[in-house]
Amino acid sequence: MLRLVDILDALSGIRYEDATEEITDAVIDSRQATQGSLFIALPGERVDGHDYVADAFNRGAYIALVQRDIYSDFPVLDLRTTLHPDASRCPDNVPFCVLVEDSLIGLQQIARYWRRQLDLRVIGITGSIGKSTTKEVVAAVLNQRYQTLKNPGNLNNEIGLPLTLLKAKHSHEIAVLEMGFYQLGEIAFLCDIALPQVGVITNVGTVHAERVGSQEAIARGKSELVQALPSAPDGVAILNFDDPWVREMSKETGARVFHYGLDPIADLWADGVEGLGLEGIRFRLHHRKEVLHLRVPLIGRHSVHTVLRAAAVGLVEGLTWQEIINGLRSEETQLRLMVVHAENGALILDDTYNASPESTLAALNLLDDLDGRKVAVLGDMLELGPYEKRGHEMVGARAAEIVDILITVGSRAHVIAVAARQAGLPDDAIKEVEDSQEAIIYLTENLKPTDIVLVKGSRGMKMERIVGALEAH
Repeated sequence: MLRLVDILDALSGIRYEDATEEITDAVIDSRQATQGSLFIALPGERVDGHDYVADAFNRGAYIALVQRDIYSDFPVLDLRTTLHPDASRCPDNVPFCVLVEDSLIGLQQIARYWRRQLDLRVIGITGSIGKSTTKEVVAAVLNQRYQTLKNPGNLNNEIGLPLTLLKAKHSHEIAVLEMGFYQLGEIAFLCDIALPQVGVITNVGTVHAERVGSQEAIARGKSELVQALPSAPDGVAILNFDDPWVREMSKETGARVFHYGLDPIADLWADGVEGLGLEGIRFRLHHRKEVLHLRVPLIGRHSVHTVLRAAAVGLVEGLTWQEIINGLRSEETQLRLMVVHAENGALILDDTYNASPESTLAALNLLDDLDGRKVAVLGDMLELGPYEKRGHEMVGARAAEIVDILITVGSRAHVIAVAARQAGLPDDAIKEVEDSQEAIIYLTENLKPTDIVLVKGSRGMKMERIVGALEAH
């Protein structure tokens, strides 16, 4: 387990050998502090963690990493100017503050140091959509044989990934780490901390195009993962053969390349994919001369790619087919999409976590697999940049082929409604509203007990309020 001596060594290069306390956790929210934890005080636009150091200590934290004087009675070890062991003496007892130039950089330094103390196989996962679900399913598969660590929730950025690594113990054999992408250079930075030996790329979509400029730039950002991998045979890049952007990344890595997809050219491929509605999917898996007929509880035909990614990682890491199948069918393989019932009995598919054209089309395909009057409540898809109009048009055209009622929420979603009309959906089957409250009013008055309702939109649209208002309590 991480110890206080490790933290101080990481920050200063000095071994305070008397600092033998074990650090049980690392947190940035004082309410999550427990006995023996490290609290990192991060300044924010609305909340400054330095104001909660005393609260963290009261809850049992041993150490607070700070970047300014908090004017308290707690001892302080100032590592900003410590150049040799005699320059500063470690306080005799916890709790105390460790003062550094930048507490976020300090967190990252500790995580980078701790990663290098561990005999740990790291699986890095990135992509425009599907990376969180892939992380969960990959971890469920690997956990059939190995002691496996994974990012909790979506802790996949320059704060979340280091916090995850600080939860690692020497008993962990594998870490499955989702890596988020917001700007060029970010995944390379995360790889420098985590040192992945295996990289999984799900796809290159249009989400974040507003921030980075183009789909080509998104592909460059994602490819930083495969570029960071060690050369073969130690490094393995697991790439989506069906996505031309991802397929081309095979030229950018010295790692061994393992392709997956629906094309028989791939190393691992699937065919005969059949959606079973809320009962999962059925398909055939092909690897070398082996053919497996599988049925798994993952929802939606698009989930076959999640299965392929998890199975590919399992094969690369030496698991048997039985172990892989057990992992695919385990209770841990849950998607973000939740199925709930409205007060009147209607079925609601809650896919409100976020939205891109690719993920919305996948959700519509799931709706197509189900029986009943199909209602789609679709909100604005944000951060699409130059792909905004085309992305909304694609969704509208596909919605017209599937839904009986289309409700669009927001000004950008107006394009979805226009495209659906042009594709043949009647005017009286389309309702345009400005916000989630209007959608709630309309649905409350018009929802039928036999309806199946898909609710999806970007996080900024607060589409979860619609589900919350309709859900039976």
